[in-house]
Amino acid sequence: MGTPQPVVRDSKAQMSHASSAPAPFLDLKAQYASIRKEVLHAVERVLESQQFILSKEVQLLESEIAQMAGAAAAVGCASGSDALFLALRALDVEAGDEVITTPFTFVATAGAIARTGARPVFVDIDPETFNLDPRLLGAAITTKTRAIIPVHLFGLPAEMEPILEIARQHGIALIEDAAQAIGATYKGTPVGSLGLFGCFSFFPSKNLGCAGDGGMVTTTEESLGDKLRLLRAHGSREKYSYEIMGVNSRLDSLQAAILRIKLSHLKEWEQQRIENADVYRGLIADYRLEEFVTPPAAPKYSEHVYNQFVIRCSDRSKLRLFLRERGFSTEIYYPSPLHLQPAFAYLKYSAGDFPASETACREVLALPIYPEITEEVQDSIIRTISQFYHSQL
Repeated sequence: MGTPQPVVRDSKAQMSHASSAPAPFLDLKAQYASIRKEVLHAVERVLESQQFILSKEVQLLESEIAQMAGAAAAVGCASGSDALFLALRALDVEAGDEVITTPFTFVATAGAIARTGARPVFVDIDPETFNLDPRLLGAAITTKTRAIIPVHLFGLPAEMEPILEIARQHGIALIEDAAQAIGATYKGTPVGSLGLFGCFSFFPSKNLGCAGDGGMVTTTEESLGDKLRLLRAHGSREKYSYEIMGVNSRLDSLQAAILRIKLSHLKEWEQQRIENADVYRGLIADYRLEEFVTPPAAPKYSEHVYNQFVIRCSDRSKLRLFLRERGFSTEIYYPSPLHLQPAFAYLKYSAGDFPASETACREVLALPIYPEITEEVQDSIIRTISQFYHSQL
């Protein structure tokens, strides 16, 4: 069977279907080229100041992030992983406690729980959104539960209203893992101010990425912001005076300066991601791929900011190889759920315990969706996917 020709769409880029435009999965060089002068000026400003640790640049970024998220305070730290750990430490979570999260996420979510000595307790995902399923949450709560960490996976906020209600009923703290979702909103409220804490990552691949590692914790209580500042700096407010046992997890001034430049462009970049997602959805329909490919959910209650555009597909391994051979890079987030990872074997979970997460790990495939990708390249990707499936009919 031949490849279906797409329905003509009202698009700014109705390109020739004969052309092929291989593309990387993420093109950070294209982003840098658009802001190069601004970034270099910001870096030079920091170098001239010779103030590299917890300087004015960090304070300004914290203020800007807090304002964007609608939080009482924001505290910069060394990574998104540390952001989660610091939030848990601010709650005094420790050995003997339990913290609920999803097994379908990056290792840092459950890893931060384990670092405190507490036990990660997994709850399966909603198959449509890939996020923690609120319908399954209540059964996982025990007298040892200290916190719930829903993950706003791939840029889509979790269904927070029922999760928050369950947390309130049981007097349990809620920590948002918003590492992939900065700028997203749930029913008009920015992520990072829905729970007691919001945790963000500035890893280079994130929608707001720095030139290395970096993270941020937001909180709706200023007193907890003060505790976070102590925890990230060895528990010290004054030199050589230690009020509590903390760690060294500080966001440096160079990263903060770069992030402040990028933050001013974030809304525009995320709008481009949203538009790129709409293009993909249209192309999937145009090439009649609904039988083989399921695009990501976009529920009306949330604004999805598409850190990743993750489809479900059949014959994933073969499809990925087919795309790779034609120059198109993809990624798998995630190939194995956390409850089946050797690092969490001590939790005594087994295959089949979280079927929705396990199925997702077999079917998900992330397509390039960075802001600078062209509609021509997107068309080439979906046309190639169409060639793969329809040639088998």
